[in-house]
Amino acid sequence: MICLCWFYIKITNYTRTCSHKLYLCAFKIIMRLIRYCFLLTILAFFRSHADAQHFGTLHHVDTTVQLLDTSRQARWGKRFQADLPLHFARTTQEPKREKNFLRAGSEWLIANIVPATFNRFITKDPYSYISLKNFINHQRLSAWDWDDNQFTTNHLDHPYHGQLYFNAFRSNGYSFYQSSLATFAGSYLWETGGETQAPSINDLVNTTYGGIILGEMTHRIARNILGRGNRHRRSRVSNEIGAFFVNPVNGLNRLLDGKWGKVDAYNAVDSSTIWTEVNIGIRRFDAQEGDIVERGKNGSYGRLRLWYSNGPENIKRPFDQFYVNLEFGKGDSTFINAVNVHALLYGNKFFETKHGDHHGTLSANYDFYNNDAFFYGAQSLAYNWNSEFRYKKQNRLNMSVGVGAILLAAVPDPYLLYGASRNYNYGSGAGYRYHAELSLLNRLLITGDYNGGVFFTISGNESYYILHAGTLEANLRLVKNFSLNVSSGYFALEGHFEEEQYPDFNRSFPFGRLSIGYNVRF
Repeated sequence: MICLCWFYIKITNYTRTCSHKLYLCAFKIIMRLIRYCFLLTILAFFRSHADAQHFGTLHHVDTTVQLLDTSRQARWGKRFQADLPLHFARTTQEPKREKNFLRAGSEWLIANIVPATFNRFITKDPYSYISLKNFINHQRLSAWDWDDNQFTTNHLDHPYHGQLYFNAFRSNGYSFYQSSLATFAGSYLWETGGETQAPSINDLVNTTYGGIILGEMTHRIARNILGRGNRHRRSRVSNEIGAFFVNPVNGLNRLLDGKWGKVDAYNAVDSSTIWTEVNIGIRRFDAQEGDIVERGKNGSYGRLRLWYSNGPENIKRPFDQFYVNLEFGKGDSTFINAVNVHALLYGNKFFETKHGDHHGTLSANYDFYNNDAFFYGAQSLAYNWNSEFRYKKQNRLNMSVGVGAILLAAVPDPYLLYGASRNYNYGSGAGYRYHAELSLLNRLLITGDYNGGVFFTISGNESYYILHAGTLEANLRLVKNFSLNVSSGYFALEGHFEEEQYPDFNRSFPFGRLSIGYNVRF
């Protein structure tokens, strides 16, 4: 699903600049097909064996969601064990797979050849006339620079391209770390040899870091879908289709291996669970005056949240826990308002008390905000302290505090036009987060989130920025797995400039939302 969002934006951006009517017609057809594919993926999820649940407890077991899930997996594992074929057993141990370097390398190389060929012979991009001399010149450190591409190109398209490098190796039997090295190598090859323009520092970071996050995430989700298909024969075809559109490289390899629609030992033993929440409703916002009561506008609102867990005992392996948030809303100039991915890299359990557990986790984070007031994209590393407090059986309080490094952030600069189309600065700095959930009587869930950061410009006008993103919401369970969600919050970005000719700015986006939520576990 995430891949389809990335690909949809890439195609949309291209149609805005393409001048040939034939290409426009073709891409409109492709976009319609993508919508249908997205619906097929959704249907694959919901056609599969799933259990309705709410955010509080399931059969008296806590299901309150947090980045580090330490309570749900044991009960879910027992429940699913009876559904397994006799010759397969679910396990958290990673099965050994045969590595296919020739095919992995070929797919990795094709991920560079196809866009290079498209740019050279279809769009005839002036930067696509590459040569060996050009590649050799780009090996100098002094050749590297910052590019001038559009914001969505750098922060959505490049991570999607990076996950192709990653999954070329991951789906051919290689480990997370080996596939991560392949992602870096693929990005480096493209930057130094795929175009004649100077290799881009920001593209290397966005493609590598974002590609690793997106690649492992789609690999895990596709494996979960295929694992469900293995346990329930009637859903194998729909699950194969859904997994294909989540992770196309893996789907292609299953076709080449003759595994399509068949039981596969690697996927059959998958022990992960996925919990999702879909919200549909309305929102009121204002990006001009900061007054949503008197001057606000109304629009539609949608959100998809996904939590992945591979069991509380696996907190030392990358991506055994991760969280994805997608927010959509009708505005004056935007549709995709937020994309957040927080993935566990490594964790430790510090101590346990009578009323709760306390963990420390290192997480990889990707945050993308795009509203009518401003846009913001950042990739960061954070260390988080997670605490869970239990009060009787149906009352829980989970809190998480995190601080870390913002590796690279992009923020708007109203006074900058870098190259042909870049109107934003690049910088690095520090980020800080806070998250709290209070679950009462398995009926009411109150959640507070704050994501902040301060970072200093590396490329662009001399400046520094401060980000504030906060949300307070309440979920009331109505019946079974349906709930009523009421939330309010704001996004704010402050820009402070060194030059007196550039006034400081403070852009804010307050909002209020009302929606109906549907919760389900796979």
